[in-house]
Amino acid sequence: MELVIASNNAHKAHEIKKILAGKFDAIYTLADINIHVEPEETADDFLGNALIKATTVAAYTDKAVIADDSGLMVDALSGAPGVHSARYGGEPVSDEKNNEKLLREMAGVTARGAKFVTTMVLLFPDGRKIVGVGEVKGEILTERRGDNGFGYDPLFYSFELEKTFGEASEDEKNSVSHRSRALKEILRQL
Repeated sequence: MELVIASNNAHKAHEIKKILAGKFDAIYTLADINIHVEPEETADDFLGNALIKATTVAAYTDKAVIADDSGLMVDALSGAPGVHSARYGGEPVSDEKNNEKLLREMAGVTARGAKFVTTMVLLFPDGRKIVGVGEVKGEILTERRGDNGFGYDPLFYSFELEKTFGEASEDEKNSVSHRSRALKEILRQL
């Protein structure tokens, strides 16, 4: 079975390819097969946005499609940035702006619990779908640590790794990450 990753985020596609390596006959990014779409994520939850991405891309290919929606949910911010994680700092989108806004919003907050959440949808050409959800708990630091990863990784301290995702190697992060856990749930159901 061949698989298309319904994302234009190169970092996310790389993580998915690495975790699923050897599980499919071939894994393609949108760029690999010349699909140029940017589905508008209008749902108010991760599953809805993942389904929007998967069904949009499925209209352009006869291959299986995998899509996710992920976000950071901070307890002290009532679950924000949540489904708005990628655009939290406003347009134009940048990790730097998102991290700066998060640090501003968390200034003076002592209870800094947070979790990363991913909802992953695998959509088959015949319409069947498999859904996997993964999460990882941690807390938001008061300053960035580490240069690895992307997004909020330098601010998210993983309780399991006892370091930020920004300090973790790719393999360390993938061993506990929300995306990895959602993908493992998808594979379990295959």
